[in-house]
Amino acid sequence: MNKNQIQGKADEATGKIKEVTGKLIGDKQMEIEGKAKKVGGKIEGALGDIKENVKKNIP
Repeated sequence: MNKNQIQGKADEATGKIKEVTGKLIGDKQMEIEGKAKKVGGKIEGALGDIKENVKKNIP
């Protein structure tokens, strides 16, 4: 696991928490920011997956 994968998972979790909190308190802006952070985390994690695959396949 590389730093991009770890950061991606952390951002996904943070985003989910922020999204749910926004829903609970009725704060649309917070909910949207949480969704954006969650998507950003997924992208970061995917980048990490690509880096790992490249590292494994290049001697």
